[in-house]
Amino acid sequence: MRSATLKRSTPPPDRLGADPAEDRALFLEATQGAVRVAHDLHPSLLQRPKPAPVPRQRLADEADALEQSRLSDFTPDTLLDSDEGLSFARNGISADTLRKLRKGHWSLRAELDLHGMRTDEARETLSAFIKDCFKRDLRCLRVVHGKGLGSIGREPVLKNKVRSWLMQKEEVLAFCQAAAHEGGSWALMVLLRSNA
Repeated sequence: MRSATLKRSTPPPDRLGADPAEDRALFLEATQGAVRVAHDLHPSLLQRPKPAPVPRQRLADEADALEQSRLSDFTPDTLLDSDEGLSFARNGISADTLRKLRKGHWSLRAELDLHGMRTDEARETLSAFIKDCFKRDLRCLRVVHGKGLGSIGREPVLKNKVRSWLMQKEEVLAFCQAAAHEGGSWALMVLLRSNA
């Protein structure tokens, strides 16, 4: 197979650019035999259209607003079947089920400790915890919310918020204050519906 060799008269490197006429002659010699490509496309068709901007921050804000609207901060008194002991049972759940939860009928399968967290962080963490436990079919949980001793005015901020958030989660059948040996007023025992 024969290979074509190009014969060029290339000046030494120290001479490149010294004589524009000579550079042009070298260029024409090197491109001799090349065929000019005619393009009949309009220049506007050669340019790619810019993609529409993605409003990432707006989408993130909307997702955050949607999540917060699902877990609003209403009080336990605004929802179903709430009693003075601040226990909760969804409609259709018997008082016997709540009594069994108080007495430790179901074995504790998972625990979440929220005390010390800020409200937004606690809400997101609790939501993820409930979803994960439901997916894994862990039915009996303990959620530690603390007493609020580290908060401003030493008021229990998370205690009431956790109760209202739990009431809004469809996976939650019931909850009650934990027994003294399980955390007492610092914690809640939560019963999730079965995933099976």
